[in-house]
Amino acid sequence: MISFLICLCLLIAGYFTYGKLVDSTFGPDDRETPAVTINDGVDYVVLPQWKLFLVQLLNIAGLGPIFGALQGALWGPIVFLWITFGTIFAGGVHDYFSGMLSERNNGYSIAEVTGKYLGNTMKSIMRVFSVVLLVMVGTVFAVGPAGLIVQLLKSKGVEGAFANTAVWLAIILIYYFIATFISIDKIIGKIYPVFGICLIIMAIGVVIGLPINGFHAPELWDHFYNMHPDAKPIWSFMFITVACGAISGFHSTQSPLMARCLKSERQGHFVFYGAMVAEGCIALVWALAGCTIYSTTGGLNSGLNEILAGGQSVAIYDVCVKTMGNIGVVLAMLGVVACPITSGDTAFRSARYTVADWIKMDQESFSNRLKLCVPLLGCGAFLGFGNSFGIFSYAVIWRYFSWTNQTLAMLVLWTGAMYLVREKRNYWVCAVPATFMSAVSATYFLMAPECLGLIPFFKNNTAVAYPLGIIIAAFFLYLFIRASKKYSTNQNANLAHA
Repeated sequence: MISFLICLCLLIAGYFTYGKLVDSTFGPDDRETPAVTINDGVDYVVLPQWKLFLVQLLNIAGLGPIFGALQGALWGPIVFLWITFGTIFAGGVHDYFSGMLSERNNGYSIAEVTGKYLGNTMKSIMRVFSVVLLVMVGTVFAVGPAGLIVQLLKSKGVEGAFANTAVWLAIILIYYFIATFISIDKIIGKIYPVFGICLIIMAIGVVIGLPINGFHAPELWDHFYNMHPDAKPIWSFMFITVACGAISGFHSTQSPLMARCLKSERQGHFVFYGAMVAEGCIALVWALAGCTIYSTTGGLNSGLNEILAGGQSVAIYDVCVKTMGNIGVVLAMLGVVACPITSGDTAFRSARYTVADWIKMDQESFSNRLKLCVPLLGCGAFLGFGNSFGIFSYAVIWRYFSWTNQTLAMLVLWTGAMYLVREKRNYWVCAVPATFMSAVSATYFLMAPECLGLIPFFKNNTAVAYPLGIIIAAFFLYLFIRASKKYSTNQNANLAHA
């Protein structure tokens, strides 16, 4: 476990070093935050720092760092490097700036913030993109747990109405409506810290249980090659697969929730960058489990591939049982049921924020919140029940989520870079990871089976995708540098005329 421990130490050290550099680059000060100046008792509510951290962690984590890390472990211990350095130099930066830029702009949703720094066209694109993405995430995180609860109950011999997926879907959607509608400190602020602690305990239990139960972790330097059974390229498939746990655009839709609850800007380093580092640690643990527990064939992770073929929830259950026994069963059920539900309801809450900011509708009154909660949850119910009854299928749509998720992260990083240009600060903190993620997203789009890979010539054609992806990323960097120079020239001209 030496390589795992080294990466874990690097993550923790990254919080205190590079995270502090990011914080000082942004420059938090003693201005009053939206939670203090607006304080509507619904969305803008001052919460203690420890609650802010745990709620942020659960909002951005859910099952993401578990599912993604287990899938990423198919490539072998090399995934440790992406989780570690992706978290420190990309994910932490992304989450910090999405949260702090929202805080600096009255807690606005990420679509409004992006529009301010990248223009109205991008604002319109991000508005539609964000709402559709959030409703889809919220719906799938209702359908999935409903099915898992039914499977669990049927295995215990339960029959009748409570062994019906539609019934549990209805119950979850009712809960979503309540959690989306009422004040953030009534349910989310009280219950979610508990689930956040459980998520951390589950990861600690796994990492301690591995050596106790006789599992020996493979070292990075002995397996520095592609171990994926299907030989999927590391670049950029692994970087897209492991989103939560390294960098995820979905986080930018969640950070404004806590941006509206900060008492001081100086809490941003711990709440936003710190929560991302904690998620990276959790992802690192689950990647370790995936690389350690299952057998290899010819140097490839065939055992992990087989268990994942039965479903990611099956893999989580299996890991927990093998590392923690009966206690692991309880934590596994909590993980595969509670965690997606808590991510789903905050997704719908974020969708309400986004639409409210879009149409300039105050959310302090009950009637205004109802006007948005009813149609948003109505769309979720329509899609959810349609999926349960076999009318709709998410199989094709959901394959696009990973790519769109990382593309959203790319746009948010470019937004942070433009903000730093305006503030005359070190914009490379955001521009470098933005360029990197541009290359990741472009390369994946050019060869992935669900993107241009639908055309046989482009499918997994690395000879075309690799150079074109780099060229596209370089072009985006060129556009950014040109825009930054133009902005600086205009500012100097305005000062001269003044």
